[in-house]
Amino acid sequence: MEINFEYDNVTASDRLEELATDKINKLFERYDFLVRADVFFKQENTSSPETGLICNIRLSAPGPRLFAEASNENFEASIRESVSDLERQLKKRKEKLKSH
Repeated sequence: MEINFEYDNVTASDRLEELATDKINKLFERYDFLVRADVFFKQENTSSPETGLICNIRLSAPGPRLFAEASNENFEASIRESVSDLERQLKKRKEKLKSH
């Protein structure tokens, strides 16, 4: 299992990496067919205070890559939302793998 982090207009943070790693490791434990995760943290200039801190997560697995993006007022909420979206996608993928 490999997790890569990239930052765009954001200062690198060990705390953010720790939080994301913890959440993603839970996915790796539950879905053994995952190979790698790429996590992108971005800051976007927006007029809304509820958005602007973006977390993108891309998972490599058999078949097409899985991708989720969330924009919230803080990175912690963006990470949670992205991981939740990926969890839904992984459940669907696992059902397809079982049926074959």
